[in-house]
Amino acid sequence: MSQAALFWNPRFAGEQYAYGNAPNDFLKEQAPRLAAGSRVLSLGEGEGRNAVYLAALGHKLTAVDAAHTGLIKLLQRAAQHNLDMTATLADLADYPIAPGSWDAIVSIFCHLPPGLRRQVLAGCVAGLAPGGLFILEGYTPRQLGFGTGGPKDPELLLEPDALRQELAGLELLHLAEVQREVIEGSLHTGMAAVLQIVARKPGPTRA
Repeated sequence: MSQAALFWNPRFAGEQYAYGNAPNDFLKEQAPRLAAGSRVLSLGEGEGRNAVYLAALGHKLTAVDAAHTGLIKLLQRAAQHNLDMTATLADLADYPIAPGSWDAIVSIFCHLPPGLRRQVLAGCVAGLAPGGLFILEGYTPRQLGFGTGGPKDPELLLEPDALRQELAGLELLHLAEVQREVIEGSLHTGMAAVLQIVARKPGPTRA
């Protein structure tokens, strides 16, 4: 079992949703950018709050997470709402993102070590179809001053300049470091310092 699975399985066990069951606010704001019926890959999806939301809008979801406890909840919610989606149990270190296969890739508070983050983001750049969108929200190192959630290791937090470099090949439609109130379950609650990104793969959007 991977280190990620060892960490996240206990966090997602039990009936409570660690980060709530409502979708991320930034993702909701950006969802209208997605073409109808988009093929969407959600990385580090956890208990399914974002994937279920996007699937309910009519998108074709594949959710990847290392924790089976989170994906069980995702599939239960999908069944309750009669939503069809794919849940893939995998560590992102071992998950191949198929080139040119996705109309959108979503990364919401999916914090990775620098080397793995570079690997995954390179996979995202290659994995988007022409016109495809990459949507990310994550904590910056300034979040350590708030203490309202997220990793305590600065290496797992996101700096704008690093992400600009790691997403080379995409057109940045929106990149902003902001302070906002994040209310997502018991573990993300209060004012927070976040990085928000929407980037586009050059080329015509599929019909």
